[in-house]
Amino acid sequence: MKCIAVYTKNFELFSDIYEEVLRTPLTENEEKVVEGVTISDSGEVPANYLDRMKAKLDVVVMKIKGQPITILQHGELFEILLPETEAALI
Repeated sequence: MKCIAVYTKNFELFSDIYEEVLRTPLTENEEKVVEGVTISDSGEVPANYLDRMKAKLDVVVMKIKGQPITILQHGELFEILLPETEAALI
């Protein structure tokens, strides 16, 4: 899975820029600023990463209805997890 990190703890702001973040082309480990928020392509995460994060009490897990996208929120960070097929479409 590909991981895009969004450095904000503000859910409303994240929601406002979510679509733009997905449309922003990034190379691995590249950072950009969208609406004043730093985003970066964190590369690939291991297959068991999502299961490990789900087990933590301080992690919120969100699924995008009808899409194979998972969003993790913890601390001041949102992580958008995209399967390879979805990441290739962005």
